[in-house]
Amino acid sequence: MADRNNNANNNACCPNDKKITEAVCVDVARVYDSCADKDCLADLRVYFPEQDEVVVQNAVSVRCRGVEVCDVLVEVEKIPFNRGFYSVDLTFFFRVALDAIVCPTSPVATVYGCCVYTKKCILYGSEGTVKVFSSEYEADGQDCQLPATNTNPVATVQVAEPLCLDAKLCRPCDCCDNLADACCGIPGRVRGLFGGDFKRPSAEKAVKVTIGLFSIIQLTRDVQMLIPAYDFCVPTKECCSDANDDPCDAFRKIRFPVNEFFPPDENDICAELDADMFKGGCGCGCGK
Repeated sequence: MADRNNNANNNACCPNDKKITEAVCVDVARVYDSCADKDCLADLRVYFPEQDEVVVQNAVSVRCRGVEVCDVLVEVEKIPFNRGFYSVDLTFFFRVALDAIVCPTSPVATVYGCCVYTKKCILYGSEGTVKVFSSEYEADGQDCQLPATNTNPVATVQVAEPLCLDAKLCRPCDCCDNLADACCGIPGRVRGLFGGDFKRPSAEKAVKVTIGLFSIIQLTRDVQMLIPAYDFCVPTKECCSDANDDPCDAFRKIRFPVNEFFPPDENDICAELDADMFKGGCGCGCGK
């Protein structure tokens, strides 16, 4: 009965009318557990390098221009007495761009600061205690084999572009101080993005921001998996170059940007969302 079922599966029609030719073993990073978070990080203190700290202390107000995640420190620790589960500790470093208004009649000064946020999550990563030795060598090395690695799970973090929701001047005691030492608590690769040294200010003014963060955290492990194979991936598209084409011919192929001159109204946006994403169903959030 088992052989009959296997033959039936192999002869079944597959996507693109292709049949499974064989089962192959591949070494892949399998996602054992993951989670998605939507965090509102309120009242984070912004730390500035020395040259920008002087501007902030003379400012009467600030407004946020933008924010980006410049680095994330990830640590994975096994949880005792809870087999297969791991604690993932994350430290996010944000680069915040602010407009500092010193005087209503003077030009706005743009300053850049760093703020920090830490979080922890518990994910399942299974167990494995073997060591992996590989025949790979480092390029331009001294013919030394790569060191052995273990099969501990690896944590990865995906972040979308964060949103700067609010920024304002405050007293240092009114914002979340997430660093015991601004000088040593910020990694060197992050400090290099700001062009100056960080020092804990002793002034009366500080800046706090509120950031919206979307993230996906995954715990993966290298495993061998058996998957069906259809065929080799042979390219069917011909390589071509448009370097010698007439630029006017290429320009004529571009559609006229109607929406740039006539911005769509609410009904047009809802209709486009329904057609492309919801296949005519409701859900655009426009009350239609």
